[in-house]
Amino acid sequence: MTAVLSAPPAAATEEGGLLLTVAGVEEAAPGIRTVTLRRPGGGLLPAYPPGSHLVLSCGDRRNAYSLTGDGMAAPEYRISVLLCPDGDGGSAFVHALQVGDAVVAAGPRSAFAPVSTARHHLLVAGGIGVTPMLSHARAAARWGRSFELFYGHRPGAGAHRAELADVCGPRLRAFEQAAGLLDALGAALADQPMGTHVYVCGPAPLMAFVEETAAGLGWPGDRVHAERFSAADLDPGEPFVARLARSGGRVPVPAGVSLLAALEAAGVAVPSMCRQGVCGECRLTVTAGRPLHRDLYLSPPEHASGDAVMCCVSRSLDDELELDL
Repeated sequence: MTAVLSAPPAAATEEGGLLLTVAGVEEAAPGIRTVTLRRPGGGLLPAYPPGSHLVLSCGDRRNAYSLTGDGMAAPEYRISVLLCPDGDGGSAFVHALQVGDAVVAAGPRSAFAPVSTARHHLLVAGGIGVTPMLSHARAAARWGRSFELFYGHRPGAGAHRAELADVCGPRLRAFEQAAGLLDALGAALADQPMGTHVYVCGPAPLMAFVEETAAGLGWPGDRVHAERFSAADLDPGEPFVARLARSGGRVPVPAGVSLLAALEAAGVAVPSMCRQGVCGECRLTVTAGRPLHRDLYLSPPEHASGDAVMCCVSRSLDDELELDL
């Protein structure tokens, strides 16, 4: 018998946001907490493409966390978050949540969806990078897509191993030693059917290995997909001026101050989320000047065109950069 779930109350959303309640917390692995979120009054939550993330308001900032479901509309969302003691405080906020706590989130957003026309999906996860891959694997199993998942983690620290085994069966290959994972990946990348797409999420060295190995084997760049957690540490950069084409304003951007922060200080509102060059929320149109791209969101062709900039991390190669603001 199928239960009929009521529609969410109007008060549960505001400007695209979601008011959610913590319905469960559990340890997925040492240092990794899984949080289950539901609407206070019950009801289905919005569907999303596999590999999407949920943006939680974590105190005075917003952080994005991968959803681990298959993307179908369901009464709950689940995220798994690694505690990072030296992080920005988002993971500590999540690890302090208790059942019954209320949280506010922006609806699911996707920048890492599976390619529907792919002949085969090669999923690669390292550590906490398994979270979007669990979503990909669930959806692939549900819809009968061809896939396999390579998962590397430290001994005893494999989050969602039991779930992955149930979802993937023999298509799961798990490794507790980096050398074994890299050897197996190298062989797999060299022996895939035409039309395969590879997806990787995890530590920077693992992602670099997959990207460089695929490139060396002649994989087309548009068949290699990476989900990064943050941009690398950036140097302060050179000062420049942001010209605002529509308002006629001029905003100085000193060294060590992001373009986003300078705009906000000048009273210019810019949508933003991760502030690490990953999510794509703060994209601005460039009408003159050459951006110094330092993001992980725009594609190489988009970088080359120079008509957009991710203002949270990127700067200017010229003394002035004109923006469509």
